[in-house]
Amino acid sequence: MSLDVSPALLEQAERGEVDEAAFVDCVRTSLPYAWEMISSLVAQLKVDGGEFADNQTPPPNEQARGQLLRALASDAIRGALQRHFGVRLAFQNCHRVAVFPLGSEADDRHAKFTSVRGQLLNQSPELRDC
Repeated sequence: MSLDVSPALLEQAERGEVDEAAFVDCVRTSLPYAWEMISSLVAQLKVDGGEFADNQTPPPNEQARGQLLRALASDAIRGALQRHFGVRLAFQNCHRVAVFPLGSEADDRHAKFTSVRGQLLNQSPELRDC
């Protein structure tokens, strides 16, 4: 799963200067499932409040799963998404995406979610080959 990079954005990168808003738009259009998942979780967090918002529903197909993996496994993409939405992202298994508000009040919950214990407790036989 690769980004669909426009010639103009590629030219920016070749010159050395890349507009992050243009990069974020490239991610939005290239990875629509991942974008929708993250933006809906951000909206849920804003509406519901709470410590975090997360998705526990597996993607509908391998293409969608690939988009999540691409978005969250890339430091550049994950960082740009975090800055764009003003949240911290966390990821478990092949589909459990969580968004946390910025600030120290979410540090403990984020640490629990991303801990080895949290990872182990989120395992199930159905997700073995995801």
